[in-house]
Amino acid sequence: MAEENTEELQIQISTSGDAFIQSIKEATHNSSDLITKSILPNLTLIYIENLVDVPTLNNHILKDLLKHTNESPENIISTLTIAQVKLANEVGKAVIAMMDGTVLIHVEGYSQIVLANISTNESRALSAPENESQVIGAQVGFTESLSTNVSLIRRYIKNPNLCNEGLEIGKQSKTTIAMLYIKGIASDEMVNTLRQRIADLKVDSVLDSSILEQLIDDNSLSIFPQMLLTERPDKLCAELLNGKLGVIVDGSSLAIVCPHSFLEFFQSQEDQNLRWQIATFTRLLRFSAVVLSVFLSPLYVAALTFHYEVIPQSLLVPLSESRALVPFPPLFEALLLELIIELLREAGVRLPSKVGQTIGIVGGIVIGTAAVQAGITSNILIIIVALGALASFTTPSYMMGNVIRIIRFPLIVLAGLWGFYGIMLGLCFILIHLLRQTSLGSPYTAPFYPPRLLDWRDSLVRLPLPFTFKRPSNTRPEDEDKYEPQPINPEKNEQKVK
Repeated sequence: MAEENTEELQIQISTSGDAFIQSIKEATHNSSDLITKSILPNLTLIYIENLVDVPTLNNHILKDLLKHTNESPENIISTLTIAQVKLANEVGKAVIAMMDGTVLIHVEGYSQIVLANISTNESRALSAPENESQVIGAQVGFTESLSTNVSLIRRYIKNPNLCNEGLEIGKQSKTTIAMLYIKGIASDEMVNTLRQRIADLKVDSVLDSSILEQLIDDNSLSIFPQMLLTERPDKLCAELLNGKLGVIVDGSSLAIVCPHSFLEFFQSQEDQNLRWQIATFTRLLRFSAVVLSVFLSPLYVAALTFHYEVIPQSLLVPLSESRALVPFPPLFEALLLELIIELLREAGVRLPSKVGQTIGIVGGIVIGTAAVQAGITSNILIIIVALGALASFTTPSYMMGNVIRIIRFPLIVLAGLWGFYGIMLGLCFILIHLLRQTSLGSPYTAPFYPPRLLDWRDSLVRLPLPFTFKRPSNTRPEDEDKYEPQPINPEKNEQKVK
């Protein structure tokens, strides 16, 4: 059936207005929002209702056509006072253009039609990013409009070398995407690789950037994201200037950034806006929070199940009193509380914002207190699980934050089965998996493996900006220097007062 529809859409434009209208109706299955207007005996307009800008249609196209009657399609193009106008001679191209807000202008006796794009730009107003908020820096996020998002990027980077390649994917959805990179900085090899991956996709539809990211990443079976999803234009611009590539999908408020290493998922754009001492402290705090979130509950289960000797003697008495009424082993107790925390988090996300916050706070307090009084769990484990959940929310990337919360569960099970040996087994598996990963062919564990000493200046720590003049080597940039390195001089620009 798909091949038959394709053949039907490749038929030529009829010179007869009635025959052309009939072919368009058949191609759109007599859609109820298809509008046909015969403004003159030889001129017919066809468009989809609510997809075109009605004021532009009335004030420009109709007025221009009424002033120039008995014109050929070539002459009509020169008379219309709108920007996007072209000719077409196939029904298929006409129908696809019409679905994007184009008006079809058919002239009796000609086998070509005029395509006048006057699509509406309906989109929500610019607002602050909801999931990547920051105190210092820009307070604007992407919207669902591709043109608006690209214009935001061009406001930051006023450079003719900023390339915007328009691509179309999805056999059914015909989704438009924009691949962005800076010519002369981005690696041509990476640009060709990303372009080829997108071109090779054979899918019905791509409705969001997160779907496209899963289709073009290096290993779709891995739980770890290999490309960053961001809703911040300044973040995307900073990565483009570092030699990376960006992809924006029409209808999505998230942009894809690639390649992206594991450590970069824990870096925030605000780190560049803060003093280097504060930014370094914040990064180390995030990395410590990740370790705390992943290993705190497994260590509790392992210590209580196999390794009592590692618990300080002063803590043994209150710990034993806390667990005196708990009938479950530490493994089941920890899994139960972790699942309750995840249930509260998921419920808070799905419910309306005001109700969700109330459910999260009140539910946590009520369930925690009732669980301790009923003897289902201990006070100490509630503190540990709450700290682990709180630490997981410090990750700037939502996708990576989900991974941090998920990998706790297999580590808890391994800790309950084999103690510290199980935790080490799980840690080794995670490290081996990370070392094998790549992002658009770039090492996922850069800059630590393979070691890139210069890139360590902006990884776990962030040294002063004069020391970070090099672009990340994992992007293989054509221009390696962001700016000329200059020694730090505390007395620069100092003027003597006479």
